[in-house]
Amino acid sequence: MFNLKCVDKKKILVQSVVVCFIVLFSACKKEVLPKPAAYLRLDYPMAQYAHFENSCPFAFDINAKAIIKGEKDCGFTISYPKMKATIYLTYKPVNNNLNKLLRDAQKLTFEHVIKADDILEQPYLNPEKKVYGMFYQVDGNAATNSQFYLTDSTRHFLTGSVYFYAKPNFDSIMPAASYIKNDMQHLMETLSWK
Repeated sequence: MFNLKCVDKKKILVQSVVVCFIVLFSACKKEVLPKPAAYLRLDYPMAQYAHFENSCPFAFDINAKAIIKGEKDCGFTISYPKMKATIYLTYKPVNNNLNKLLRDAQKLTFEHVIKADDILEQPYLNPEKKVYGMFYQVDGNAATNSQFYLTDSTRHFLTGSVYFYAKPNFDSIMPAASYIKNDMQHLMETLSWK
């Protein structure tokens, strides 16, 4: 009878050691975490530009993939259907109202301060063509990510801003916003007054 108790103790000891090893090794698993939401990688083709000119008092180059439509009073929409975005161009003649036009353009940009993380200003000067202005890059979940104004300071004033037809989420539209920002800057650099 004494030997039977001794065997039972050994059996219980072996079983305890096995259970401890199982618990110990099963506790070493890495914790499973859900993967964060991801966005599609969006690559766009290299932009090719075409010259645009009509009866309005200015001309510029636009992306050949964009669709331009004339509005009233030399205003235009430049659409990017695949990106669900549109650049709105508004032209106004300067008639001793340059300060008001500048204030209105700046006010339009700074209305986005509520949602913007940052607004970067980049002056643009081209004395040869008499084109002067400002480019605004609006970072964050604002309704517009890029805006600009251009003037010759005596006769012409042109503003432009891009809007996406989606809920503002800068992380998801950033590739398209960067692509269109480059197009807007190219438009500014190639603009000439007539």
